[in-house]
Amino acid sequence: MYHASMQAKRDVRIGKDLVAASAMPLVLAILDEGESYGYAILKRIDELSGGELEWTDGMLYPLLHRLDRLGYVEARWDSPPGGRRRRYYRITPGGRHALSEQRRQWEVVSGALESAWHSFQAASSALGRVEG
Repeated sequence: MYHASMQAKRDVRIGKDLVAASAMPLVLAILDEGESYGYAILKRIDELSGGELEWTDGMLYPLLHRLDRLGYVEARWDSPPGGRRRRYYRITPGGRHALSEQRRQWEVVSGALESAWHSFQAASSALGRVEG
């Protein structure tokens, strides 16, 4: 039973429109935790989503460049001792403001969906009792 439940969860496919809509607030929230670089951001997305969101470099780097152009992040190159050169990103005050606004919007959407799903579940339960 547990294995089948886990397999069903792993078969969830997140639509590209939903991934695109959530990309900016997700990356800004990760950078709000602290400065980071591309590969580490990708690993954090995987960790936060339990492996359900599979991002690629081709998805992340254009977004980071866009966030940089918007002034939401700042980028710098650094070469740690013995390490390879990496571009590090950190959130700016403008990025924190954008993140706050995105969070407010997502909370409204999430609340509306929760209400709709609760209503659907209640209606389905009532229908099941009438038919049963």
